[in-house]
Amino acid sequence: MTVNVSAPPTTTGLLGRPVGSHPTATRKPGPRSERGSSPREGQRVRPLTRRQIEDHLQELGDLYAETSGGGPWAWNQARGAFLRRLAADARRPGFELLIAETTVLTGCAYGFPVRGDGPWWEGFDGYLPGRLLRLAASGRLFVISGIHVPSRVRRQNQDRAWNLARRLQKRLLTDHGAAVAVTLVKRSDYRTVEALRSWGWRYIEGDTPRTAPLGPFRVLVLDT
Repeated sequence: MTVNVSAPPTTTGLLGRPVGSHPTATRKPGPRSERGSSPREGQRVRPLTRRQIEDHLQELGDLYAETSGGGPWAWNQARGAFLRRLAADARRPGFELLIAETTVLTGCAYGFPVRGDGPWWEGFDGYLPGRLLRLAASGRLFVISGIHVPSRVRRQNQDRAWNLARRLQKRLLTDHGAAVAVTLVKRSDYRTVEALRSWGWRYIEGDTPRTAPLGPFRVLVLDT
């Protein structure tokens, strides 16, 4: 999984309005101000059909490049690899890609539901406990392959329900009636692990990397 967060922020912040004044004796506490990259103003989240994904490959590739960091050469290399992975995932049954947009594309997340068998197992062998295997057999396990959002979404208000990454990942699970999401991350990719954990993901073994099984990858899970 990749989580692209290194580009300058492109989302607009939501500034809390001051609570109106009242006489001292009747003053009531107002709602807590919410500041940061709230998607509630101007950002719409919606799924794309497979045909729409094909029509928006240019924009999706640009979003990936803009949020992946590095110079133009790195953008081109990473962009091409991203589009190949996306094309492969899009052929899986039940695949869904969500985009967030204002007048431009501001983020995306994508993945697919899984069953107890099939090619999705590649890389997950030996990592998943029996509970998740049973969820896969019942169709309630969902693989999230990628979340690509501006850097502000990672740095600010990570625990807010309206944080764009949280909103995207929750929508993917809700749309498919999944109980748990799972993703595979390179063990050396600390930035992705840090970002996911700030959005509510956890290690299977219970929030500690020390007990993670040996190997090039880590598996993180997200409960609904």
